[in-house]
Amino acid sequence: MTEYLDREDVLTAGSIAFGAELQVRDYGLLDAAIARPQATVFGVDAYPAIWDKAAALLQSLARNHALVDGNKRTAWAAAWTFLHINGFELAADFDVDRAEDLMNEVATTERGLDDIAAALTGFATTPPRQPPATGA
Repeated sequence: MTEYLDREDVLTAGSIAFGAELQVRDYGLLDAAIARPQATVFGVDAYPAIWDKAAALLQSLARNHALVDGNKRTAWAAAWTFLHINGFELAADFDVDRAEDLMNEVATTERGLDDIAAALTGFATTPPRQPPATGA
């Protein structure tokens, strides 16, 4: 079962990445970005793969500009927090410059979700760890 982030999770991850408390400019845009990975169409997941869900979250947070500042950093931190709670880890030796380039491209171009999802997989450890067990 996929675990999702809520507003508090996203703002906490973003504040840590940004290095200060985030100022929300538009809660509607923020909540829409956070809800996007959970979207369904006629009862079917709009984003069936975990990487597609992470890409949708990252793209929406980076482009919606719901925050006064720190949108790209929050998008990156939230996407990797989402992936982490679902069993995927950011590689310790990931290329920071490549990550920055990705975020700038996502925020300023029409980079597609498939491309963003594929790029995210390149930053992950292989193989993914097992997600924590839920319930007993």
